[in-house]
Amino acid sequence: MNILDTTVRDGSYAVDFKFSCDDVKNIVAKSAKIGIEYIEIGHGMGLNASSDKNGISLHTDIEYMIAAREASPTSKLGFFCIPGIARLEDIRLCSSNGMHFIRIGTNVTEYREIKQYVSEAKKVGVHVAVNFMKSYVVSPEKYAEAAMYAEECGADCVYIVDSAGCMTKNDLEKYIDAVRERGSVKIGFHGHNNIGLAVSNSIFCVEKGIDFVDCSYQGLGRSCGNAPLEQFVMGLEKNGHKTYMDIPRVLEYGYSALRNIVNQNRLINPLDYVCGYAGFHSSYLKDIYRCCTEYQVDPLRLIIEYSKVNKVDMDYTELSNVALSLPRDVDINPYSFADYFSGRYIL
Repeated sequence: MNILDTTVRDGSYAVDFKFSCDDVKNIVAKSAKIGIEYIEIGHGMGLNASSDKNGISLHTDIEYMIAAREASPTSKLGFFCIPGIARLEDIRLCSSNGMHFIRIGTNVTEYREIKQYVSEAKKVGVHVAVNFMKSYVVSPEKYAEAAMYAEECGADCVYIVDSAGCMTKNDLEKYIDAVRERGSVKIGFHGHNNIGLAVSNSIFCVEKGIDFVDCSYQGLGRSCGNAPLEQFVMGLEKNGHKTYMDIPRVLEYGYSALRNIVNQNRLINPLDYVCGYAGFHSSYLKDIYRCCTEYQVDPLRLIIEYSKVNKVDMDYTELSNVALSLPRDVDINPYSFADYFSGRYIL
């Protein structure tokens, strides 16, 4: 299973498409460092979308491509592409500027619009996924028909897209099984979080063996957002799936990448995220604050390690012994205990 980070692309809806090139560099570099291979950039509506009608990006498609490549030359970078907004020459532009994949987005009811775009993308040698938006408006059998058409056109992957965040695990199982009964194309899932199911649905898709799952830092995205990368990774680990990611680093990077871009009231402090992951009661955070200051250790790592020996209560001597076993924290943590306790975070 591959995680595709769509913080920049789908997250751009939440910032009126105003990510700067420096923002893109920062997000792409952080995702690459935690081991995410596939990263989608650009305007929320994809190639050639910047306009008065669709919202004007702060930079051009090419400028975003150059910025992302500079940040991580080894990542697999890509763009979204909606037929009728994007032109065929935009696909060629992606290839000539080092992009590795194109995701062609079309309403599932209009799936026959993809043929020229899939063909052009295959011609220039990029990985091609087809995102069937509003997948739920057709039956699983009709969805499978669209998926088989995409496979016949040459697509490498088809996405089940829960555009309204309304689908359940039972729904997803039917759609996945319907595709597998008819073909061998790879399957991805793009979930929105309108009724709070994006993470559990994404984990279910992993357990069904699909190939790609979309996430974004802190769930940043259109409407109620996407599956939050932090929660998805922690959820996988809690359910016995090894991600080989450094959980404290994931939590810190997501917060630090966005705290100067979006309203901080929208963000979840990593201290609260890690309490859920470790099984640590937040009433003891004052002891963590004191201890990590006294011993200069990372509070997230201290919470995780202490919870391995004691989830019941707070024994400060025991906590100190755990702190002594940890490396000194030389980084400046982007989350602030002072702000946390003063109530400047609305959580």
